[in-house]
Amino acid sequence: MPSNRVAIIITALMFSASVGAIVARPDTKAADLGPAISLETLIPKQFGEWREEPQRVVQVVNPQTQELLDKLYSETLSRTYVNASGYRIMLSLAYGSDQRGALQAHKPEVCYPAQGFTLHRTEASQLVTPFGAIPAQRLFTSRGSREEPVTYWFTVGDKAVKGKLQKRLVDLRYGLTGRIPDGMLFRVSSIDPDQTRANQMQDQFINELLQGLSHTERKRLSGLGDS
Repeated sequence: MPSNRVAIIITALMFSASVGAIVARPDTKAADLGPAISLETLIPKQFGEWREEPQRVVQVVNPQTQELLDKLYSETLSRTYVNASGYRIMLSLAYGSDQRGALQAHKPEVCYPAQGFTLHRTEASQLVTPFGAIPAQRLFTSRGSREEPVTYWFTVGDKAVKGKLQKRLVDLRYGLTGRIPDGMLFRVSSIDPDQTRANQMQDQFINELLQGLSHTERKRLSGLGDS
């Protein structure tokens, strides 16, 4: 089985190289062909049992400097939400209109350690929603007494992608039409020493958020349409 998987990957990469040689270099941003995105208006401040907490009790981690954020992304959004029982979820979004090369979103498992966090565990996960599954990544990080489980995913164009190969295939799909894909990093975390509980609460938060969005908004955020 491993040899078959390697053969498939090699075939895909060879296909990518051959197509890339004959396809004109994309020169039009897909983001310029549709309505402008505004994360501030895209994400509701209250949904399900969650509401924004304007006076933040906990600080959302900013894994990169503002200078780098401005270079990598067109727009960012950070909020803290709380439910009736007092459980807090920190939400961080970063949108980029150009996801090629150096402008690709940086992985939290690289950026968190750069800010002094210890990365204890990382695992791939299929985050189940009524609209389909999202290929997400789970992390467990800590800095001092702050223990912070993290769930995140990337979208490129209108797809949530897992790994470089999937991203490359989406890039090629856009390249065939001469377009440059946009993309988004979606990240939630909570300060909680119990990763199992944190994962459950984060999944609940994400599901209630997606259910509160329109089809178009949900597609933009997660790559998922209607159930």
